[in-house]
Amino acid sequence: MNANGRLKVAVLGASGYTGAELLRLVVEHNGIEIAALTADRRAGEQVGAVYPHLAHLALPDMVAIDGVDWSAIDAVFCCLPHGTTQEVIAGLPGHVKIVDLSADFRLTDTATYARWYGGEHRAPGLQTEAVYGLTEIKREVVRNARLVANPGCYTTAAELPLIPCLEQGLIESQGIIIDAKSGVSGAGRSPKEGNLHTEVSEGIHAYAIASHRHTPEIDQELTEAAGEPIVVTFTPHLMPMNRGILATTYVSLKDGATADDLRAAMAKRYVDEPFVKLVPQGQAPATRHVRGSNLCLMGVFADRVPGRAILVSAIDNLVKGASGQALQNMNVMTGFEETAGLPRVAVFP
Repeated sequence: MNANGRLKVAVLGASGYTGAELLRLVVEHNGIEIAALTADRRAGEQVGAVYPHLAHLALPDMVAIDGVDWSAIDAVFCCLPHGTTQEVIAGLPGHVKIVDLSADFRLTDTATYARWYGGEHRAPGLQTEAVYGLTEIKREVVRNARLVANPGCYTTAAELPLIPCLEQGLIESQGIIIDAKSGVSGAGRSPKEGNLHTEVSEGIHAYAIASHRHTPEIDQELTEAAGEPIVVTFTPHLMPMNRGILATTYVSLKDGATADDLRAAMAKRYVDEPFVKLVPQGQAPATRHVRGSNLCLMGVFADRVPGRAILVSAIDNLVKGASGQALQNMNVMTGFEETAGLPRVAVFP
């Protein structure tokens, strides 16, 4: 803490979209001071040179990770690419609290990680310490954690509506189908041919069909909620928009259960939650209704096929799907008001 009692944080990977979004949020947090920013390829540059919309803020210049004085840092947001985070976090001093926005510590089984991410986990000891940070579900374990694995964006949108339904035994554990659409920012800022305007605009396409890396994460968390093994069908799609995720999930109801029962279970589970809300019955969530906010909006519909229901959820992939949930977790870990620095009103239109 600094002399004013503010938490001194470092943002690793500040030149990426999630790093920049964290800066946008954290500068509005009265209890946090941004003490260090890293971006190895942009080391020595000012943030404003990379993101002009942040140029007016009093932020430190970006440095290489080995240029950070860790004795002056209380907490870290790690926004580094998947596969690069394990060794970095393993090298941090023990007093530093960490929220990792990569996938490197989300999967509790390191063999599953190796299978889906194409390489052995390089910090298996730390994996046993990591806590999965879906805040509304894991709040109490997050509160006492040193290392929190921030959930993926698709997984956040899918898990929040499904978990209460599984916990209450209202839906079948098998045959869950998740059809999700994401904005292009979910692919990161590195130049990629598939993310060019001419490749993305005026169209929509599915990708990583039956092989997306968020799939085992969804299986893992739904299995825990249900108390029995779950394997979902998950197909992501890329949309010609900058931000947002819309997840449409198809489920089979247990005998005697109705779509109204699902809605009641979700309403009860999240009744006091500031960021997870059911939309009025009969309405459908939309990405334009959550843009720039830390909200997850959810709706429930009875399918025309008897015994089935449809869950629809919307989040901003850069906020509730990444940086906003990371700040929410850090608030819980460090004793701040959970909503501090987090917008609850979307930018519209």
